[in-house]
Amino acid sequence: MSRILVIESSARQQGSVSRELTQQFIANWQAAHPADQVQVRDLAAEPVPHLDATLLGGWMTPSEQQNDAEKAALARSNQLTDELLAADVLVLAAPMYNFAIPSTLKAWLDHVLRAGVTFKYTETGPQGLLTGKRAFVLTARGGIYAGSALDHQEPYLRQALAFIGIHDVQFIHAEGLNLGAEFSEKGLAQAKAKLAEVA
Repeated sequence: MSRILVIESSARQQGSVSRELTQQFIANWQAAHPADQVQVRDLAAEPVPHLDATLLGGWMTPSEQQNDAEKAALARSNQLTDELLAADVLVLAAPMYNFAIPSTLKAWLDHVLRAGVTFKYTETGPQGLLTGKRAFVLTARGGIYAGSALDHQEPYLRQALAFIGIHDVQFIHAEGLNLGAEFSEKGLAQAKAKLAEVA
């Protein structure tokens, strides 16, 4: 049995293409792997806090010296890293906002890219600790950006995931969604066709 962690980051609950893609991913995966467990964390419904001085203090202060606010902030952050550590497969649903990822997803990454937990520093440089995991990134884009200088999603997410040891990453882009019906239908159909091959 594998554990699948799905991270939703679209601000929209209705009419979201990235959410539509994750629903298809989950349906396909569960049909192929009915014993697997799927957990969905919705960063729009339950936003995680951005890093602040309290959490940074909690990370850097010995547990016996932490104040109550630091302990509470650290407990919230630990829950996010624990979910990722327990997962065998990570699914990131990321609409493109201004050429990059939603700030909610960046906040989640800021919690889970943690020294001593998901990566460590060594004499030869940083070493990711989450080797052996797979990741799928499902994006929704108004234009067509794959491979262009305006695509700050895929390069950043590939680097962030590789930094913590996740190198088996597949991107599935639904592009051209705001370029008219023909482009939108084609982009969504292509993404769904790739999703059908995943499980």
